[in-house]
Amino acid sequence: MRNGGANRKVMRKRQQTASSARRGLIAALDVGTAKICCFVSKIEDDGSLDVVGIGHQVARGTRAGTVVDMSAVEESIGEVLQTAEDMAGDTVRTVVVGVTGCQPHSRILRVELELGGHEVSQADLTRVFERSHNEQLQQDRMFLHGLPVGYEIDGLHGIQDPRGMRGEKLLVRMHVVSGCRSTIRNLTNCVGRCHLDTDELVLSSYASGLASLVEDELDLGAICIDMGAGVTSIAVFRNNAMMHADAVPVGGWHVTSDIARGLDTSMRDAERLKTLFGSTIASDVDKKDMIDVPPLGERDASGPNHIPRELLIGVVRPRLEETFELVRDRLDEVGYGRSGAMRVILTGGASQLSGLRDLAGQILGKHVRLGGPLPIPGLAQSMRGPAFATCAGLLLYAAQQTPAASMASTGQHRNSNGHIGRFGQWFRDNF
Repeated sequence: MRNGGANRKVMRKRQQTASSARRGLIAALDVGTAKICCFVSKIEDDGSLDVVGIGHQVARGTRAGTVVDMSAVEESIGEVLQTAEDMAGDTVRTVVVGVTGCQPHSRILRVELELGGHEVSQADLTRVFERSHNEQLQQDRMFLHGLPVGYEIDGLHGIQDPRGMRGEKLLVRMHVVSGCRSTIRNLTNCVGRCHLDTDELVLSSYASGLASLVEDELDLGAICIDMGAGVTSIAVFRNNAMMHADAVPVGGWHVTSDIARGLDTSMRDAERLKTLFGSTIASDVDKKDMIDVPPLGERDASGPNHIPRELLIGVVRPRLEETFELVRDRLDEVGYGRSGAMRVILTGGASQLSGLRDLAGQILGKHVRLGGPLPIPGLAQSMRGPAFATCAGLLLYAAQQTPAASMASTGQHRNSNGHIGRFGQWFRDNF
C-alpha cells in the first residue's frame, strides 16, 4: 500500500484521539470515480452549518462509483480525512457516506395502520417506517432509504403532517430505495478500515438534489441529474420529497475514453482536451480552429498532431447524446419523462461542458439549468461548483436530522413528514 507507514501513523492517531471529537461536529464523505472528498462542519442546535474542514484528491481504487482496490480507497479516504481534520483542528469519529455506483432501485410501498379513532403519534409513524425497513428485498439488495411521500387518513389526501390528526386508518406511501449489497458493503468496509463509523448511507443523487435544488423546485417538481465520472445518477423530487431514484452506468470518464481512442491520445491528454476544448455544439469557427493532440506514446514526435476542434466535438457529442437518451428512457418508464412541467437541474463534475444544457433540453424535452451547491457558511467559493454538490448535500442531509424524531433504523429520513423543513427554515432565515 502506498505510503503505508504514514498511513498507519494516521490510523493510530485516529484511534488515540477519536474520543475527543466534539459533539456537533459532522463529516461528509463522497467516494466517487474521479475524486474523493470530505467536508467537516459544525452543526448548531438550530441545524445551521459552518464548514470548518475540507479535503479532496483524485480518486484511487474506484471505477464507475464502486470499489475495485480496497487498499487504495482506504488510503485515499485516510488522506482526505486527515487533511479535513487538520483544517478543522479536531477529529471526527463518524461520517455520512454518499453511495454512487450501487444500481439504485425505487419502489413505492403502501403501508396501512389501524388508528381506531386515536390521534396519530410519532410512535405510529415510527411503526410505519419500521415496516418499510423490514420490506423483503432480494438477497443481493440492501435497504438505503425509507422516505414518506404521501399520507392519507380515511381517504383524505394531501396531508403534510398527520401527527395529531384523528381517524380510523392511516395510509402512508413510502419510497423505499435499495442498492447493490456488495457495492455498499465494500464501501463501508473501506470506511471501517479507516477506524470510522458510518453514521448514515445516503444516495448520492439524493444528496446532490438537496444541495442544488431551490425550494420551489423541491416543492413543484424537478429532476436532478448528477453527471459523475463513472455514473449519471437521477433523483426526482416533488412535494419536498424524493419520489424516484435511478442511475445509468455512463459518465464523464466514458467521454474521456472516447476521446483517447478516437484521437489516439492518452487518457490524461484526452481529459485535458475535453476540459479545455470539449463542447456538444459545433460552429463554423470550429472547422478552422485547430487544436494540438499529443500522439499516444510518441514523446519525441517530430511535430504536433493538429486537428480541427470540430473533430473533437464530433467525438464528444455522441456519447453525451447516448447518456441523455438513456436518462430519458428511464424517466419514461416511470412516467416522469412525459411531464413537461418538471424542470431538470444538471450537476456533477461532468455537467460543465459547453453546450451541455442545450443538448439536454433537446433530448429530454424539458427546461434545463445548471446547478451547484447552494451557499453554506464556511464553504470556500472553489468548493461551490457542481463537482462538489454531493458532498455539500451530505452535510445538508445530516443537518436535517432531528434527534427528537429519530427513526429506528439507519438510512431512514428522520424528519417524520419527509420534508426538507428544518434546514429549509434555517436557510430562509439566514439568506
